[in-house]
Amino acid sequence: MASMEQIKELRERTGAGMLDCKKALSESGDDVQKAIDWLRAKGIASAAKKSGRAAAEGVVECYIHAGGKIGVMVELNCETDFVAMNENFKGLAREIAMHVAASSPEYVRREEVPAAAFEREKAIQIEKTMAEGKPQAIAEKIVIGRMSKWYEDVCLLDQRWFKDDSKTVDQVVKEATSTIGENIQVRRFSRFVMGEGLQKKADDFAAEVAKQAGLA
Repeated sequence: MASMEQIKELRERTGAGMLDCKKALSESGDDVQKAIDWLRAKGIASAAKKSGRAAAEGVVECYIHAGGKIGVMVELNCETDFVAMNENFKGLAREIAMHVAASSPEYVRREEVPAAAFEREKAIQIEKTMAEGKPQAIAEKIVIGRMSKWYEDVCLLDQRWFKDDSKTVDQVVKEATSTIGENIQVRRFSRFVMGEGLQKKADDFAAEVAKQAGLA
């Protein structure tokens, strides 16, 4: 198993994330140089180095699905307007919009998840795990795993790519960064579903009318 010193060295030399470094070392027999080669082959090392550069250009791409029942807008950023006009870049933005339509994420990345939402889900998972009669030490590990799975459900970059579930959306974006040669970032998205929320508003209105009329 790779040591923390090896992981730290690999992160400093490639700019890749901790999980990517751990996987690279595992796949490379804990050999740092081989792990660097592995990350470069996957396009992760070069993508990570570019991630700190400003991405102030880009496009807003739209996708309409199911005969106008679902609509998505995605803002995908890059470094130059030249790349923003690139067909491959615009194609990626459209595919991400299609993914959002299909997979319905709530946030772009983990850092955007509100603390209250995280704690609420964690409390649910703790209660569920304890109800299963798991020992405390095992229950804590199970909850960590389930929270990671929850991130995969609600965070766009953690989700499995709709066209190839062997990759995450984050990996697809990093591969594009490596191929196109600029820092590429998903900034935000909006997903609209025809009629979503209208029934609740109607029910709330009816309840309020009944309350004022003394019927509730």
